[in-house]
Amino acid sequence: MSSTTKRLPAEWEAQSAVQLTFPHADTDWAPVLQSVLPCFVEIASTISQFEPVLVVCQNAEETRKLFSPAALQNIILKDAPSNDTWARDHGGITIEDAGKPVILDFVFNGWGLKFAADKDNLITGRLYNSGVFHAGYQHGGIVLEGGGIESDGQGTLLTTAECLLSPNRNPHMTREDIESHLKESFGVSRILWLYNGFLEGDDTDSHIDTLARFCTPEVIAYVKCSNPDDNHYAALSSMEQELKQFRTVAGEPYQLIPLPWPDACYDDEGNRLPATYANFLIINGAVLVPTYQVPQDDEALRILTEVFPDHRIIGIDCRALILQHGSLHCVTMQYPKGVVSQ
Repeated sequence: MSSTTKRLPAEWEAQSAVQLTFPHADTDWAPVLQSVLPCFVEIASTISQFEPVLVVCQNAEETRKLFSPAALQNIILKDAPSNDTWARDHGGITIEDAGKPVILDFVFNGWGLKFAADKDNLITGRLYNSGVFHAGYQHGGIVLEGGGIESDGQGTLLTTAECLLSPNRNPHMTREDIESHLKESFGVSRILWLYNGFLEGDDTDSHIDTLARFCTPEVIAYVKCSNPDDNHYAALSSMEQELKQFRTVAGEPYQLIPLPWPDACYDDEGNRLPATYANFLIINGAVLVPTYQVPQDDEALRILTEVFPDHRIIGIDCRALILQHGSLHCVTMQYPKGVVSQ
């Protein structure tokens, strides 16, 4: 099929399920496993109130014990070996091709060879072979993580140069090569590149889902730092200026929604953690928003309530999640309607 038959759905479109890959004792979560497991359980249980949840785990029978009977009615447990938990980045990315769903299984190499990913890279293929997906299946052909791209569902892709042009991802490809591959893979007609913006403590090389998110084809919510004394101020101010230069398909400026800048969060060694309200997850009828036990949490929830008036806005305490340098959106991957069935 030519790329003109392909489309990359937006996250707000109807979903059949959301995947989480659960932490276990052989992941980097080992020292804080008992404090982070409740966060994963809360995310999965909350999603289960709206749609099915595909939980990838080491031991389905043991993992089953973590959930209430009500939640289990809408949870699909699948055993698969894993290195870590970041389903956004090792999960399959679903496109439509001639109106039918196809899961693209890109290479996941631990965010540019930073961490072991040999097991995570095989999860999507294992799930497909287990029959959980009612969709076509193709290899994606390059190194790419779901957290590195944002789709408006109408042919526009938003991404960051820091991530997609990383020399440890696809060193043999120029920006033009990558653009051509993305357009062919996803059927997109244009790619908006951000060259500025980062979060201290982030391992992903500035994934777009930590910085700026499509909320509709005309609305982008983004991280704004208003403190000139903060290390992020210059880069995020430059990113804001870039966003102001972008135009919609119709040639209009985007409606930009600044999200509050949370008070700095640190681990026990004093390292700053990448807390961001941009890492929300849109599901059927709700938006799950990460919170961090800081004063700005309520303002972030209020703003997103206005942005998504037809969704329930639900805060999830993700203070434990950022200990491993990711947040709520990073541990989830949605599958469009028709792809997953119980």
